[in-house]
Amino acid sequence: MDDNANANAVPTHVLSVLDTEKVNPATSEIDRMSPLEIVQLINAEDEKVALAVRQVLPDIALAIERIAARLRIGGRVIYVGAGTSGRLGALDASECPPTFNIPQEMVVACIAGGTQALGQAHEDLEDSAEAGSADVARLGVSEKDVVIGITASGRTPYTIAAVEHARNKGARTVAVSCNPDTALTRAADIAITAEVGPEVLSGSTRMKAGTAQKMILNMITTGAMTRLGYVYGNLMVNVSLKNTKLFERAITILSTAAEIDREQASRALTRSGRSVPIALIMLKTGISRIEAKRRLRAAAGNVRKAIESSGSASSSGTKSIG
Repeated sequence: MDDNANANAVPTHVLSVLDTEKVNPATSEIDRMSPLEIVQLINAEDEKVALAVRQVLPDIALAIERIAARLRIGGRVIYVGAGTSGRLGALDASECPPTFNIPQEMVVACIAGGTQALGQAHEDLEDSAEAGSADVARLGVSEKDVVIGITASGRTPYTIAAVEHARNKGARTVAVSCNPDTALTRAADIAITAEVGPEVLSGSTRMKAGTAQKMILNMITTGAMTRLGYVYGNLMVNVSLKNTKLFERAITILSTAAEIDREQASRALTRSGRSVPIALIMLKTGISRIEAKRRLRAAAGNVRKAIESSGSASSSGTKSIG
């Protein structure tokens, strides 16, 4: 570990006061239990996670609104974290392009130790505040972006420094953590603190804290992309058609949204140039592919707005496109 990492390390006694580091009395005999008793106990503890997340839904909703506003003007979501938290950010970022057919650079992740840390632990690097600032600086963060710091403890130097750097550059900042009143929550504009309590295994924050973080990140990106109009009803109309499974999913989406059979959906998808949003707009309005593309551009990618702005959507749903 370098000198900077040592300088930013937090004494062990400070960690001991964090809820996520405390000993869980409910699991103190877990090493004496049968496999069934172990999983029953873990499941009982996991039930507390959704309740903890429920308490911070207004904060998550506020983050979604701020993120959608920045994405509309060409900004990015930048996840920052170390260890499990960093890997969860990277997971969510990697799944957004195939789910919503967005550019890779719209949602990105910054993890202590770089991409190598995705498959191999580099936990020592989380203590380097200098690395956190430098990693975010390399991304050229600006006032258009939203930087989301993720850490169960709320005291990881790498993540805190990254969030502070981003805020100094005018970016919106969000803290996702599992302990109240921490350095990270104080550094961010919006604090999302899911207080899940002590872990099944003391300090193993890949468990309840990690589950809470995964739930919150799912909500954030799903909510933001929905606000941008990349979802129609509850259908992933912006899905990318990069393999057979996704092509079949597109057929199902069109069949459901336009209330047509599989053959009609397949023909519409072909006529649209293999674009689910364009195909759906054509089906709903009866307009040409060129006009559908124009309306989708005018609606900034919002499929429902593109359909409703045409003024020609039929009350029963689908029009013939010939």
